[in-house]
Order: sequence, then C-alpha cells, then structure tokens
Amino acid sequence: MHLVTVAEMRAADRYTIEELGISGLVLMEEAGRLVTELSLRLLKGQQSKGVVIWAGRGNNGGDGFVVARRLYLAGYQPQVFLVCDDPERVKGDARRNLDILRRLNIALDQVWSEIEFSRAAQAAASAALQVDALVGTGSRGALTGPLAQAVVAMNDAETPIVAVDLPSGLNADTGQVPGKVVRASHTVTIGRAKPGLLTYPGAKYVGRLQVVDIGIPPQAYDGRRPQTFSSDKSDLAGILPRWSPTVHKGQRGRVLVVGGSPGLSGAACLASEAALRAGAGLVTLAVPEGLHNLMEIKLTEVMTSPLPETATGCISLEAAKLILDHGAEADVLALGPGLGSGPELPAAVARIVGRAEVPLVIDADGLNALVGQLGVLAAKRAPLILTPHPGELARLANTTAAHVQAQRLPLARELAQQWGVVMVLKGARTIIAAPDGTCYINSTGGPALATGGSGDVLTGVIAGLLAQGLGPVQAAVAGVFVHGLAGDMASGQLGGSRGVVAGDLIDLLPAALAALEQ
Repeated sequence: MHLVTVAEMRAADRYTIEELGISGLVLMEEAGRLVTELSLRLLKGQQSKGVVIWAGRGNNGGDGFVVARRLYLAGYQPQVFLVCDDPERVKGDARRNLDILRRLNIALDQVWSEIEFSRAAQAAASAALQVDALVGTGSRGALTGPLAQAVVAMNDAETPIVAVDLPSGLNADTGQVPGKVVRASHTVTIGRAKPGLLTYPGAKYVGRLQVVDIGIPPQAYDGRRPQTFSSDKSDLAGILPRWSPTVHKGQRGRVLVVGGSPGLSGAACLASEAALRAGAGLVTLAVPEGLHNLMEIKLTEVMTSPLPETATGCISLEAAKLILDHGAEADVLALGPGLGSGPELPAAVARIVGRAEVPLVIDADGLNALVGQLGVLAAKRAPLILTPHPGELARLANTTAAHVQAQRLPLARELAQQWGVVMVLKGARTIIAAPDGTCYINSTGGPALATGGSGDVLTGVIAGLLAQGLGPVQAAVAGVFVHGLAGDMASGQLGGSRGVVAGDLIDLLPAALAALEQ
C-alpha cells in the first residue's frame, strides 16, 4: 500500500480542486460525513448525547465543524471548542462551515484562556465522545501554548477520541512525537494513510486506523515516485519463485551461514535452520572448529564446516579467507548470529564485507564488529542487508537507542542511503529502507517476536529468500513479513504470545510462506 507524505496529500488535494473542479467545500463535507459515520457507530447505545469537538482555525477544524453539524442533525448535542485567539481568523471553506454552525445555534465556544480551558475540560470529561479536529497534517514541531493545553485536556478527559486525519501533534511524515500528542482511540485519515500513522512511536497514538476515500482519484497522486509503503499480503502475493516439478536442491539456492561462539551456538543453528525452512535448497553452517562436532550432532539437514578460531573460541582473522572461498560457492552469505566478540572478529568481518562477491545479510555480532569501521561499506562488492535492532543501530551510528526509536523512519532511510545498504530496522512495525530512499513499514508481527533467537530466525529467512532469487529489497520486505506472520500464527496456535519461542517461528515458516502463494 502506497503511503503519502503531507506534501503529496496536499498536491492531490490541489489537483482534485484545481484540475477536476471538485471544490474544497465538497471534499470537506465528505470528510466530515465519514468521520460522523464512525462517530455514530461509537455513540450507538450510549446514554449521553454529548460530544465535544475540539477545532482549530484551519481546514482540519473545518472538518470538525461539519462533524458537529451532522451530529446535531442526527439528534446529538455537539459542543464545539474553537481553540483560536480570534474566530475571525478562520477563513475559506472552514469559515463557511463555521458560519453554518452559528446559524444553527450549535454550541460554540472560543477556548484560549485558563478559565475557558477549565470549562472545556469539564465538558470533555462528561461527554460520550471527543473529536480531535485541532491541527491535522499541517502541524510541524511541538505544539505549544493553548494548542498544547487542548491536547492535555483531551487526553486527561479519558473520553474516547476520534482524530480527524491524524492525532494532533503527531508528525504525519515520520511518526515522530515532538511534544504533546492526542492519544486517539480511533483515527480517520483522509485519502491515503500517512507514514507517521503506521510507524512508531507515532503509531501508539493512532488507535484503530480507518482510511477513507473522499473522492480524490488515483491520478491525483501521480507525478512523484512513491517513497514509502506499507507491506501487506496483497503487495507480496506472487513474489515467491515457482518451482517446476523437476526442480532440484541446487536450483533452490545455497546459503552459507557464519556464526557461533562459546555460549552462543544456538543463534547460528536457528539462522541456518530458518534458511532451510524459508525454502533454500542447501544450507551450510560455518562455525569455530571447537563447536564443529557439536553442530554435527545437533543439526541434521544443515551441513557444517569448521573455521580457524582464537584462544577465546571465536573465529580468527585466518577464517576470513576460508569463509570467502566457501562463500564463492554459495548464493548468499549470512554473517553474525552468535559470533561473539573475539579480538580478531572486527578485522575478519571487515575483510569479508569488503571482498565478498555474493549478497551478505549481516546481523547481531556481525554488526557489532563493524562499529568504528563503517568505511568498509563503501568498498563492498555485493549488496548488503543489515538487520539491526535499535541498540545495534545506535552503536553503528554513534547515537542512542532512544534517538533511534524516536526517529525510526527518517533515520533508517537516511542511513540506508548514506551507507548504500538495505536497512532492516527491527522492532514494532519493522522498517525496511532501500539505498534509493524507498521505505517499507511492515504490517505483521507482535509481542510473540520478543524472544531470544527471533532475530536469528529473521536473518535465516531473508538469506533463504535471497538464495532463491529474490532481489535484496524484495527478500528483506518479504522476509520480515513472513517472519512476523509466523509469529502471528504461533500466537494463534499456542493461545497467545507468551511462551512463543524462536523454534516455533521456524516450524511455522512453511505455512507463512504458503500464505503468500494463495
């Protein structure tokens, strides 16, 4: 699903109004009608008829005026609080709808002083529903003054809130939360969804999201290359290769997984088994030689290969040449699960990244080994997919995990372009950013994935899909989706997300992959 930025949505509005001749007043009426429809469903069965509409002086407020009028005509008792220093500053289509409210004698109060806010807050607390039509997508930066006070009053009332287009105060393009933001129970967004509604931290303020069509045609969004998408099942249908009846294992792709160290051998096992379950025909796990005999016993379907190690049991610099030689015979190299932190590991990883001739999926300790030597990324000869969680990306980018979480979408996009990699920033609504700036927000997964080894499974899934012929971006997007879907399936089959382990995800990968073929 194509997501639109604020600029793209405004351009679509202009096209519809100026090129097609559909007036802004008509679009505002349709937006207000659709928000009213949801509001009426939520109000059904409520004893209270009171509804509070918080409105600003722009077009978002105009939508709110339409909602107030329609609720009034449906028999409810809307009370509009206009958060504006001077009602005469309301202009255009919003002003026309404001004047209609006045002629109908619908309760309308300006709210700007402390006393006025105190009265409005009391009304909101006793209402059955609130409508947030305060600032909409025009908001930039943190809300201040009376606008911020209005947000606090809405949230403190503990009355359900329907946000018009987006919760006021949220950055619609990035999902950033620069200050006070309305905590909506429902959001009705106009035209198409905006990236900030689907990515965290903004997503937690949205509640249940509904995208409504107000009559803006598809061609209104033409003219700009789409930059952000939500990855849904319909978008990925048919993406997996179809095998002929005569296919053999060598044609389904070869994966070399490099990982493991004392105490962390399970990560390497999970990644290699996940690559097989994702459909790769042949998978080899290369581990420090001290772990090799253990892997020979533990793994049945995965082949194994010993690597030179240091005194600490981690791979040595000498192992890099052997890995590159083995990697030349594979289609994909997955590097990092359980590698540990040996003294020669950073040099070995840098050498592998700089000289590998096949696509690389780098995770976990492979990423940690790159800290402080990101210059090697510019020397790469093959595509790179990095799969950090926020802490790992923070170390790579020399920042904090809190900063990463606050700017997930813009930061993932920026670093993917800067480093020339496919970036998979893990977490709720995992973000996949391509080197050209295109981003995908994943729609599957949940708390079931918050378990040790889950990330190692994802590494294997992406590597397995790469080996079967998907491009780096395709493999990352599909891999994250399938991984999350396996988590959703595990939660359903096991009766909840508590107790789901990484091995459950591997077992359900075939079923999750089959869902993309239906």
